Amino acid sequence: MAQEQEEIWRFVTEKQLEKEHFGNEEDGSQGDDPAAGEGGSSREDKENTRRENDKLKDEKISEYGQTVLENSKEHYKIHLLSIVGEIEGHENLPSASKTTKYDHVLPQLAQIEDDKKIEGLLVLLNTSGGDVDAGLAIAEMIASLSIPTVSLVLGGSHSIGGPLAVAPDYSFIVPSGAMIVHPVRMSGMVIGAPQTYDYFKRIQDRITGFISAHSRISQKRLEEMMMNTAELTKDLGTILIGEDAVREGMIDEVGGIREALGKLYRMIDERRKKDSEGDSGENAG
Repeated sequence: MAQEQEEIWRFVTEKQLEKEHFGNEEDGSQGDDPAAGEGGSSREDKENTRRENDKLKDEKISEYGQTVLENSKEHYKIHLLSIVGEIEGHENLPSASKTTKYDHVLPQLAQIEDDKKIEGLLVLLNTSGGDVDAGLAIAEMIASLSIPTVSLVLGGSHSIGGPLAVAPDYSFIVPSGAMIVHPVRMSGMVIGAPQTYDYFKRIQDRITGFISAHSRISQKRLEEMMMNTAELTKDLGTILIGEDAVREGMIDEVGGIREALGKLYRMIDERRKKDSEGDSGENAG
């Protein structure tokens, strides 16, 4: 009896060892070597983390039109901000409209300024304009960033898109890109009184003043283009296409993504050099 129990126990023990052995092989480990199993687990964790980061980056692009460019040769870390469609103000636009929400962009710009790892900002523009206050708020935030900034007008940057295009340190427009400069409009009820027109003029001065302060065009020339009656059939204003915007002084240069990134890389290099010289001076002192 005792011998039978001993044989049964030996049989169960062998089966248990076989099960553990095959289980280790399936987990990527070899026998009783714990280091091999930990290495496989570590590689798997890294792969899962990479996939999760890629997924979050894709979601950020699709949801907010933003991402971080960090795979260049010199390892520049650049935040990409897309401003597309209509600039949404205090009221939500219809869900069918493509919009840029200022309440999403403003906190992101504050985070960029606070993040010391971000070395530059590239702004891609294809906007029909929109709310004046929201557009100027975004433009002022971009203009006040301490890192190098570059804008690129693709398609168009009309109306309040003008201040957004000139807010960065340097601006580009593609050859087919367009910018429409026109007087301020207001929807809803308008009271036909002198005070209303004075208010329109003050809003317009905010826009033209910002553009002239951040570009080479004068406020007087901007107002002349706004009141032009010879170009638009149903409105006042002027259309500037590609080289026209550069010649008038609103945009710095005609170019595409290659030129825009190249300019931003050079600006970051200059900043790195200046910071390095500053650190050397402090150490010497």
